[in-house]
Amino acid sequence: MAAAAALADLSLREAAARVRAREVTAVDLVRAALARVDERDEALGAVLTRADEAALVAAEAVDRQIAAGADAGPLAGVPIGLKDTLCTRDVRTTAGSRMLERFQPAYDATVVRRLRAAGAIPVAKLNCDEFAMGSSTENSAFRPTRNPWDPSRVPGGSSGGSAVAVASGMCAAALGTDTGGSIRLPASFCGVVGVKPSYGRVSRYGVIAYASSLDQVGPVTRDVADAALLLGVIAGHDARDSTSSPRPAPDFAAGLQDGVRGLRVGLPREYFVEGMQPDVEAAVRGAVAGLQALGATVTPVSLPHTAYAIATYYLVATAEASSNLARYDGVRYGRRAESSGTVEEMYCASRGEGFGTEVKRRIVLGTYALSAGYYDAYYLKAQQARTAIAADFHRAFERCDVLAAPVAPTTAFRLGERLDDPVTMYLSDVLTISANLAGIPALSVPCGADAAGLPIGLQILGRPFDEPTLLRVAAAHEATGDWSARRPPA
Repeated sequence: MAAAAALADLSLREAAARVRAREVTAVDLVRAALARVDERDEALGAVLTRADEAALVAAEAVDRQIAAGADAGPLAGVPIGLKDTLCTRDVRTTAGSRMLERFQPAYDATVVRRLRAAGAIPVAKLNCDEFAMGSSTENSAFRPTRNPWDPSRVPGGSSGGSAVAVASGMCAAALGTDTGGSIRLPASFCGVVGVKPSYGRVSRYGVIAYASSLDQVGPVTRDVADAALLLGVIAGHDARDSTSSPRPAPDFAAGLQDGVRGLRVGLPREYFVEGMQPDVEAAVRGAVAGLQALGATVTPVSLPHTAYAIATYYLVATAEASSNLARYDGVRYGRRAESSGTVEEMYCASRGEGFGTEVKRRIVLGTYALSAGYYDAYYLKAQQARTAIAADFHRAFERCDVLAAPVAPTTAFRLGERLDDPVTMYLSDVLTISANLAGIPALSVPCGADAAGLPIGLQILGRPFDEPTLLRVAAAHEATGDWSARRPPA
């Protein structure tokens, strides 16, 4: 049991290296991950669908490749978790919704296909807010996910299952999606690394859509080097995604040891908001001071249109959600209500049964914003504000190489604390949403803990397609402390 526990806590790089060196087998790693799921998931609720049999079969295939002297890939034999918005062939993919409770895709998402080609082994589909709409992973139709540092608190959302699974050792790494902070917020709350790549850096083919101009897939890992490795596997052009950038993906790990001497770090005034938890501000400012001590120059900057980000996001995102979720009508696939009435009654019943409260709320908001007479006043105005927000970043990056800020105004809040107050819940993402609206890369890396021992994340934001610089800065910060080595209590 002790040996299995040790294997479950290996980093992505360590696990892959040990398989390639034949020190452990892929089957050993998968069994250790599944044993950790058995041990901890009942209390945490990170997993929606297990893939034990398929994972063990894939692990045996990797071990045969290694034994034959073949190259089994950079992630050979490593157990990976997948947010349940990523399509997996013949494995249930629910998006955390009753609408897709029995849905089994006939194909893999591009990111899943690339993981398999690299030798990684998906072991579980991970819990999330329904259709990725939420900041706490309490909106899952099946059960809430709990923070491993304190199970009375939320893990953040919507990729809460991904962050919890990685933090607690149920997999060596995971993929999440980030539409308004849905990778970075749970990474911050759970003490792991989470990266939202530039829009277009990673294929969205096979990702169950929430807001198509904002969604991006990214890695959730225990340290920065693992994030660089995993991003390198999933990034790159995909002809099946019309929004995929043709830019070649660089070696994201190449500059991790280059340090920050000479880099310019911007500190946006608007991201240190009134009412911010003092522990959070102190930890983030301490991390920035650490970068300065390593040779970076720190400069105050302003992003004046930040005040409009929440309103802009909840018009653009909900409008796109209204359009994207119209496909779930009870006819083609997904839940169909038992009804002998008219077609319209069947539509209404199917959507009424299949969608949860938060999804219905966002569909209604988006439909209203797109409706005749309101389009110009709301949706068009939001797109204009989005352009202004992106322009703020462009001006800031004329003076700075990266920006540093908190991920969220507070650490993890208590389960149920904000469920009856949607506006307060939406404000959890006040510091992450702008990066999605502008399409720029951003990440969360642990930088400390509050007085209760709850993790705090440092957010680093960069120019479009400049993930290497973000990862370089995050690696330099990570080396100043032991945050990446900390683990939640068993």
